Amino acid sequence: MSGYEVIADGGRRRFWSAAEKLRIVEETLDGSASISVVARRNGVSANLLYRWRRLMLEGGSVAVTGDDDVTSNRLVRQMDQRIRELERQLGRKTMEVEILKEALDKVRPKKPTLLMRSPLEDDLP
Repeated sequence: MSGYEVIADGGRRRFWSAAEKLRIVEETLDGSASISVVARRNGVSANLLYRWRRLMLEGGSVAVTGDDDVTSNRLVRQMDQRIRELERQLGRKTMEVEILKEALDKVRPKKPTLLMRSPLEDDLP
């Protein structure tokens, strides 16, 4: 049982600064130790370290410095593509509406205007 290490921190949640996150993630990137070993050495959950590492690889060092969720570059490209697609659809629908309005104006009967003779026209020779 000497090969096992028990870590009991009382279940408290620890705040990690951006510098600490970067340092710990960089330890895993040099390849000298496994993620599990680096996690144990620094008192971090291996799952949390995997998450930090994934975020850093997807979004760079900004990913681990902020507390907000980071959107991967792939997801940003997908969202940009979706926006362009929706803009094209909106353009098509706008053109359809304009065409239909013009067609409706041509087909819709015009309101008849009453031709009234002016009283002056009666007096003309």
